[in-house]
Amino acid sequence: MALAKSGLVIATFGNVSALDRSLGVFAIKPSGVAYEDLKAEDIVVVDLDGKVVEGRMRPSSDTNTHMMLYRHFPSVGGIVHTHSTYAVAWAQAALPLPILGTTHADHLHMDVPCTDFMSDEMIKGDYEIETGNQILKRFQGLSSEEVEMVLVAGHGPFTWGKTAQKALYNSVILEEMARMALFTLQINPDIGRLPAALIDKHYQRKHGPNAYYGQGGY
Repeated sequence: MALAKSGLVIATFGNVSALDRSLGVFAIKPSGVAYEDLKAEDIVVVDLDGKVVEGRMRPSSDTNTHMMLYRHFPSVGGIVHTHSTYAVAWAQAALPLPILGTTHADHLHMDVPCTDFMSDEMIKGDYEIETGNQILKRFQGLSSEEVEMVLVAGHGPFTWGKTAQKALYNSVILEEMARMALFTLQINPDIGRLPAALIDKHYQRKHGPNAYYGQGGY
């Protein structure tokens, strides 16, 4: 319900899931159900092989993508997928979201990565599992703990975190960073990335060993 209230989704778009690693299951939004109609008993529980273990509805069509990320990103406890306007615009452009300002650097020390487009063969296969594979391929050499968001080329954003609440927070932040970047490049297409010293300062003051920003939350 918080996902719907965030303004990042319309109609039945998007989904959120939360994992209980001790039980090896995750709860996820049912497919195609309007948020205002959702009830607790509608939420579907799925195991890490993608099999429904509880629930009377079909789980989200993106369930197997969530499953793939949970299986390969051991610190993740919640995942959110939206079709939010600005993040989707960057995904449709098949471009990483460049780090242009300190708002971005407060949350991430690099550009938001974007996957490649899937091959025709992958699209014809198990599409949702292959979406997960595209994300995993892009994250070779990256830390899913430090980088909790990705753009899937032509599709849209996925974000994650230790909890579903943190994953939603990351979706909200990603959308705002995408909006800011678009306006910045419209004003000055030649601006270039934020200087490295500023990136390091803002990221480290919030996430580094001597972090002093905030009160220990997000």
